[in-house]
Amino acid sequence: MNSVEGRAVTVIGAERSGVSVARLLKKENAKVFVSDFGKSERTLKNIADLKKEGIECEYGGHSERVYRCSLMVISPGVPTNAPVVVEAHKRGIQVIAEIEVASWFCKGSIIAITGSNGKTTTTTLLGRILSDAKKKHVVAGNIGTAFSSVVLDADEETVVVLEVSSFQLDFIDTFRPKIAVIMNITQNHMDRYEHSMEKYASSKARIFKNQTADDVLIANAGDFWTMEKVKSATSKVLYFSTRQKVSNGAFVEDDILKTHVLNTDYSILNTQEISIKGEHNLQNAMAATLAAQMIGVGPAYIKATLRNFKGVEHRQEFVREVNGIKYINNSKATTVEAVEMALKSYDEPIVLIMGGKDKGNDYTTIYDLVKKKVKAIVATGYSADIIVSNFSDKVRVVKVATIGDAIPNIASMRKTIETATQLADKGDVVLLSPACTSFDWFVDYEERGEVFKQLVHHL
Repeated sequence: MNSVEGRAVTVIGAERSGVSVARLLKKENAKVFVSDFGKSERTLKNIADLKKEGIECEYGGHSERVYRCSLMVISPGVPTNAPVVVEAHKRGIQVIAEIEVASWFCKGSIIAITGSNGKTTTTTLLGRILSDAKKKHVVAGNIGTAFSSVVLDADEETVVVLEVSSFQLDFIDTFRPKIAVIMNITQNHMDRYEHSMEKYASSKARIFKNQTADDVLIANAGDFWTMEKVKSATSKVLYFSTRQKVSNGAFVEDDILKTHVLNTDYSILNTQEISIKGEHNLQNAMAATLAAQMIGVGPAYIKATLRNFKGVEHRQEFVREVNGIKYINNSKATTVEAVEMALKSYDEPIVLIMGGKDKGNDYTTIYDLVKKKVKAIVATGYSADIIVSNFSDKVRVVKVATIGDAIPNIASMRKTIETATQLADKGDVVLLSPACTSFDWFVDYEERGEVFKQLVHHL
């Protein structure tokens, strides 16, 4: 374990993970300084709370004070090329992610799950399996609970299930999961990776960079970039596939989800019994099943959970039906691929709400699907013009301009929902599936989804 006692540490970002790691570092007797570039109401509250706890802070910009340290810890939302990060590197300051710091104090076994799509569902599903099996565990990471806020409560018997993003993996050093899972690697966050799939895929592959032959890597056999990167793995690799039989891992045979692990064959259940539907959810179920088996959970527990698991909030979540129109919250869909999965899930005509902060998306992959499934698009947020330029010759597109500059922008979301409702008819689906991050109007996709649901319930 790396000692931080007496060490000067700067934490960049005063949101969820920044606040949590600052508190962890203080408990471990580091000299902590927190700096946040913003000055939102939430930031000011977090800063005030930290100051009450004796932690030195600043907000509204990064002063020279941030560099008076030997270690800088950054939150996932801080870009790799942010000036404060670039300058820290120039000065020889070690820059690491919050999950790296938390891992130094982790006594339990870590299962880390990443992927462009499906990681939240898989993480949540695995947590539910462990809960149903009465296995001591915590679920944290990019899913909503900072790793550093729970790590000191995890003993040697605790399984720590983490959702991890490429942004977090960019700044790991010794982080080493006992089990690593790569769901897929598809185009995402191109604005952060110089529009290079190679760089983005290499970032995802860092999840297994510190693994040894004693560790396990679970990988999607049907995903090109995952398979390219797995070639360099030194850990034991298990594969999952919905379309072919694999010799080590999970596959479907005669409609049965089967696994071959630890030199043993298992028949888990008929795929029709899995409560979450779609090929992408079958892949999620396979990955969670393999991870659970490798941590010692028996097939009976896995089968029971797969039959009863209802899915994840903000992921194709039915909100309400009003005047025959169904409203679906898919705020978690921050990639084009996630939107594609959602569109394929509905037979009804769709009024699609898209937009937010674009990440260099390639929308051409869903042009045909949009023409087939979507009757109208409501383009919102900073990327509204990009949505208009991509789809206006394929389907009716109505742009909703930002109303004011408040964060969260409730007024803008209200106008968006009203516009979508006007475009929809009885029997249609209004689908919030943005393909973009929420960082223009909201703190995260969860806040965006919550605001959407609250406003729909007031229709």
